[in-house]
Order: sequence, then structure tokens, then C-alpha cells
Amino acid sequence: MSENTSYIAQWMTQMRRGWLEACIFNVLAGEELHGYGIMNRLQEIPGLGISEGSLYPLLSRLRLQGLLAVRRIEDSPDGPARKVYGLTPRGRQILALMNDHFELMKRQNQISKKRNSP
Repeated sequence: MSENTSYIAQWMTQMRRGWLEACIFNVLAGEELHGYGIMNRLQEIPGLGISEGSLYPLLSRLRLQGLLAVRRIEDSPDGPARKVYGLTPRGRQILALMNDHFELMKRQNQISKKRNSP
């Protein structure tokens, strides 16, 4: 692995951590979903790629931080009881701040590229 490839891989890992949380919040902004539903929605996002082994610990951490609420549905038509995740009011506030910040970063990147153009 070249130095450039290694550097970009590490940089992408750091960027992806925050981006993944924002994607989870955006997926849950419109409706509550169980973990499998969240996983399916995230897998529809090109290049995001996440495993169940990564998703569920992340959902648990976000719940403990007060950003996600969990409801247990005992009588699920799809089988056993399921946990359904949704945003808390604080989670919605954080999502708005995240989306604003990502838009700002996008504008900053566009401006920096223009200033370096001939």
C-alpha cells in the first residue's frame, strides 16, 4: 500500500465516522425504524457500506447519549419483538446542526477550489 493510499484510507475513516451518524439521523428524521430497516436504508446510499456489527453498537451509543429513543414492539407482524429507533428532540437538534455544518463544509470546499483555479 502506497503512502498516499494509506493516508487517504485513514482520512476517509475519520470523515466517515461523523458522516455515518448524520446519515443515521437523516434516515430517522422522517420515521422510526428497526435496526434492519435502518441498515437497508443506509445500504441504499452508494459507498456508505456498514455492517450490522458496526451499526448496532453505534445505535446503542447514540441512545446512551440521549440522541436516539428506543421502543420495544412486542407484537411484531414480522416475527419476534423488535426495537424501533427514533430521534429524540435533542437528536433532532443535533441533526440540524450537523446538516448545517456539512453544508458549510461543502461551501468552504467549493470556495477553496475556486481560489486555486487559474
